[in-house]
Amino acid sequence: MNRPSAPSALPPEDLATVHALAAHEDAHVDLLLPDCNGVLRGKRVSAGSLEKVYAEGVCLPMSLVAADITGNTVEETGLGYDIGDEDRICRPIPGSLRPVPWSPRPALQLLLAMEDGAGGWFDAHPRRVLERVIDRYRELGLVPVVAVELEFYLFDRLADADGRPQPTLNASDGARNASTQVYSIDDLDENAGFIDAVARACRAQRIPADTAVAEYAPGQFEINLKHRADAVAACDDAILLKRAIKAIAQQQGALASFMAKPLAGQAGSGLHLHVSLLDTQGRNLFAGTPQAPADALRHAVGGLQASARDNLLLFAPHANSYRRFVANAFVPLNDSWGFNNRTVAMRIPHSDPANTRIEHRIAGADANPYLVAAAVLAGMLDGIERRLDPGAPVTGNAYEQFPLRTPHWRQAIDDFLGSAFAARWYGESFRHIYGEQKRKEMLDFHAQVPDLDYAWYLRTV
Repeated sequence: MNRPSAPSALPPEDLATVHALAAHEDAHVDLLLPDCNGVLRGKRVSAGSLEKVYAEGVCLPMSLVAADITGNTVEETGLGYDIGDEDRICRPIPGSLRPVPWSPRPALQLLLAMEDGAGGWFDAHPRRVLERVIDRYRELGLVPVVAVELEFYLFDRLADADGRPQPTLNASDGARNASTQVYSIDDLDENAGFIDAVARACRAQRIPADTAVAEYAPGQFEINLKHRADAVAACDDAILLKRAIKAIAQQQGALASFMAKPLAGQAGSGLHLHVSLLDTQGRNLFAGTPQAPADALRHAVGGLQASARDNLLLFAPHANSYRRFVANAFVPLNDSWGFNNRTVAMRIPHSDPANTRIEHRIAGADANPYLVAAAVLAGMLDGIERRLDPGAPVTGNAYEQFPLRTPHWRQAIDDFLGSAFAARWYGESFRHIYGEQKRKEMLDFHAQVPDLDYAWYLRTV
């Protein structure tokens, strides 16, 4: 997929739906362009305009792809005033037209991809970054099979007396859940209205979600997506699932947050990526046992270890991301790997040999799914091609067996901007744009004076 396809008409299977929607005077379509932070930007158009969008595309500023987390243009990327804040044509992604079941009026949504103005796709668009990595697998006749797990918190829309987020009220007794009941069925029952609404939205939008669990803190949940042999589509699903979760929470008077560490002293939220690897005959190259792991699995893990530092900024993109990296909280603080072990960074979950896979556990829920998948798949293939040795798998508590590392945002930015690995796998343009975007966010973040500064220093120094 190196060049955009020719403009196309609305697919026949969607045409009747759009025509029926257009009969409603207030019907609309949300045109969605995920940026480097995973924030959905774009336009809302009338349903009657959709055929024109398919035929001609829609113009959006090139700078949107690298807008900072506050929505401002990052001039250091070179996508703002330097190029006159140019527009680029964005075209519909085939098969992504879906209903918006939580909307109070008839609505659809459609994912977009951005062109570069020179006959190709814009290489710094996160979805395209992942496609470039997948192209390398395709050249070798390999197919990565990917599933995304997303953790998040469901908070009351009203903050507590200190302005901090707090759990929602239980449906049964009106009390706030203050205990950690991991995998609690009662917690799922208390939030059944929300979970059921998300499940209905997933069915309506063809998002293959199949599991919901209460996680390791009050109000924390995880929703898992099914494995897909199309890694890009798997990340499309994750982006759309996040939108559905947030919108339904808001509709029900709550707030769903994918912050990596919203509460001190409670578990952080992760984005775990499960990956297996098929050859041209559909055989899993990772198939094996803990006693006899496949060479492809070992080399893939070795590649993930070797590239972890280069890719950390993709796994932990924000200031808050680094608050998640604390000991004894099921968050990796080293590059260890092991079988059926949640203290390691690269876990090989319990399964039969044919379904052996890697669960990559470093990324936070605040990361962009496309970029996490690109980083994981690039690291794996680099390790396979270079036949990297990951060392022996860990048994027992990895926190006690390896030196613990506490990563820092500034160092991750510097590492990414200087990374030959990132330039080789994602392109120099993306390395520059993403790195400079993050550097600007970091400088703006540290230019603020938070309340804690006043609490600690105003009267004491």
